[in-house]
Amino acid sequence: MTPVTRVQIEEQTCTFPCPPPNVPRYHIIICPTSKTPCRTSQARRLRASHLRPSAQNGIAIMSADYNPTPHVIPEGENATPLGVVGGDCTESEKLIIVMCGLPATGKTHIANRIVRYLSFFLDIPAKIFNVGDYRRKLHGAQLPANFFDHSNEEFMAKRLHACDMALQDLIDYMKQDGVRVGVLDSTNSNHGRRTHIRDVLKSLECKIIVLECVCDKEEVVESNIRNIHLNTPDYKGVDAATAFKDFQKRRENYLHVYEPVDNSDGSHIKIINNETFIVYNVRGYLPQKVVHFVMNLHLLPREFYLSRHGQSEYNLVGKIGGDSGLTEAGLEYARRLADFAKDVVAIKVVVDEETGEEKREARPARLWTSTLRRTKETAQFIKQENVTFKWDNNDEGKRSGWYSNLPRSISGVVSCIIEFFPSHIPDTPVKWVQFKGRARRNLDELYAGVCDGLTYQEIKEKFPEEFARRQENKLTYRYPRGESYMDVTLRLEQIVLDIERTREPILIVAHQGIHRLLYAYFMGLPREEAPFVSIPLNTVIELRPHAYGCEEKRYVLLSKEEMLKDGQDEPITTMPMQEIADRAHRRTQFSSSEIDPMNPPSF
Repeated sequence: MTPVTRVQIEEQTCTFPCPPPNVPRYHIIICPTSKTPCRTSQARRLRASHLRPSAQNGIAIMSADYNPTPHVIPEGENATPLGVVGGDCTESEKLIIVMCGLPATGKTHIANRIVRYLSFFLDIPAKIFNVGDYRRKLHGAQLPANFFDHSNEEFMAKRLHACDMALQDLIDYMKQDGVRVGVLDSTNSNHGRRTHIRDVLKSLECKIIVLECVCDKEEVVESNIRNIHLNTPDYKGVDAATAFKDFQKRRENYLHVYEPVDNSDGSHIKIINNETFIVYNVRGYLPQKVVHFVMNLHLLPREFYLSRHGQSEYNLVGKIGGDSGLTEAGLEYARRLADFAKDVVAIKVVVDEETGEEKREARPARLWTSTLRRTKETAQFIKQENVTFKWDNNDEGKRSGWYSNLPRSISGVVSCIIEFFPSHIPDTPVKWVQFKGRARRNLDELYAGVCDGLTYQEIKEKFPEEFARRQENKLTYRYPRGESYMDVTLRLEQIVLDIERTREPILIVAHQGIHRLLYAYFMGLPREEAPFVSIPLNTVIELRPHAYGCEEKRYVLLSKEEMLKDGQDEPITTMPMQEIADRAHRRTQFSSSEIDPMNPPSF
């Protein structure tokens, strides 16, 4: 037999039932006797042991889909790897953040936001150790202001004991494999206490950064104190006036002995009124992610509103994805949403402290939609008006930075000061376009790939294996040529940073998959529960983040009795994911008493 000295290509039709049709798949044919090198890199890597003999002329055929040692990820086929940034690390790559600052400067709020961001978006295990929690366990919750008198040695010893207990738990936590970030949340008001903390933690060989919160704006401090009264266990059941006065005394006790952070405290980040940021000797990927994130935070109370689009034509027939328009029921919801935006989102209720009377005032508001037709049509009736407000959102200003004389860019800066200057004088008239629409592709619905435009029943019939994989793990499952919830999480990071930094209320008209992830992030739910969160049609969800969590309120604008069919019934998820679905359902079902039982969640 004459050896074959060239590679022959045999074309077959792709057997995978998805568009585009007639995609060629190739088999590489090579002579096993001569082992003549092929011009293609794929054939050059073939070995005779990988070839199977053909019935014709003893020629061996290597199939293009032959893969004897595949790369297998723990999440399974066609899934998104969960751990992208998290995972194994050395001790020096672990990070401990030591919070510092007077009471009511936003320490707990910032600590909670940092841990939430790292764990949800970067899959980095992180935990807060709040010294106040240890103090409450040891000595009770409602303690008088003189308990925080630094001249009282007995009380000082008790508070130091609570701090040491938190430090010991922090040390035990940081020694665990896979753990990356620990946060010690306390005032840590002087150099002596901060030196003590570093001495206790030095055996870990972790990076330690002190994060100091400074707030000298009286109105912001007073607002923070009132929010603390509503949410902290220290003042549960105490009337507002008594709690306010007691907390002011507590703050004064710390003010007498407070020593600001300086270079002697080592690596640190100083946040001054969320306008000026001083960064000293901060290096590495994780620390710089923290710097970038905290520069997007603020302490002002605010709320934002999540709304799915009105019922679409695809909703009506049970199809997923697509870019269809609204049905008559969807247009009716759009009209009601416009009224809601005018009467609720764009209105601030101010309570007179002396008389207790409520006064409604107009406020600036924002509107975001996805780029898909159904969200734009849902927002079409919301009026965009040119108005003038007297307020400063401290967001449109200029940025000025003074850097060390090291030849580094801002991404690798070791020490710097960054300050935001308002572009106008506060409390002067500012022109504003109310509900100026902004279509953002980051808010587009999860893309279903080859399953786009199909019903769940059609997916089950055409792609039974894919249907089963989705049922097993909705979080990591990726549609063929489409996206997974994890993929969508990556593109929502920028949206969350914009929500965190924005001062005005935002009405976000988007999709079920998008709002499930946003809701889970702000409500503190585990990522694996996000795909099962209840985000029904015709409902606006108001979220109010604060230092100790997030408050929720739901408004049903169009009840299910007014609709013949909503087409929102997803297939029931199989075990063990059903347990996660049930848990997520219970969380969202009882988190608010205003959910309409006639408009149940869909999953």
